[in-house]
Amino acid sequence: MAAGEGVKLIGYWASPYALRVEWALKLKGIEYEYVDEDLSNKSALLLQCNPVHKKIPVLVHDGKPVAESLVIIEYVDEVWKEKYPLLPRDPCERAKARFWAKFADEKCAPALFATFYKQGEEQEKFAKETQEHLKTLESGLEGKPFFGGETIGFVDISVAWIVVWAQITGEIVNIKLVDEECLPLLFVWFQQVLENPSIKDCLPPREKLLEHNRGFHKMYVLRAAST
Repeated sequence: MAAGEGVKLIGYWASPYALRVEWALKLKGIEYEYVDEDLSNKSALLLQCNPVHKKIPVLVHDGKPVAESLVIIEYVDEVWKEKYPLLPRDPCERAKARFWAKFADEKCAPALFATFYKQGEEQEKFAKETQEHLKTLESGLEGKPFFGGETIGFVDISVAWIVVWAQITGEIVNIKLVDEECLPLLFVWFQQVLENPSIKDCLPPREKLLEHNRGFHKMYVLRAAST
């Protein structure tokens, strides 16, 4: 079977979690079929492939589904080992990479989403928390161009979406979350990540993503005002 044969990704165009799986597949040079899911009317395929969480993304490889974005990225790296390794070979470095990816998902992302949803003092609190977590994340670069060293790897594709969504969120709520002066290393790292065509070409159109998220934000503001 050819390396990319029978590979299907069930995602959603505005999902950062589906996006990072696409980045892994693109960096590996794996051909795949992309299925854009209607999250308001989930397909039988999604429910069949991910009956536990019923969420995207799901990778279907040779008829077998794999769910959860970070799990998928590790699966892709393990199956296609010879194509652009994402995780380091050294066990200690591999553990460190998993640590930073988990830190971003468990600390940075929730604070960022709360900044988007909340209002007033609560919003300011979570914005500050987001910036503090991003500063901690920045320390993981350890003076290297990328988290894994000289090339884009597991951590880079796992966390780069946060900067994209932080910029979008900041524009919507009028709070600058990614400050070049406060986060100089992270800022330069992100620009370097975006220089890779496999990363840049997968990004949703910025204006479309901005308007999509503006709609969500307006809905949450109106809901909060009516309670």
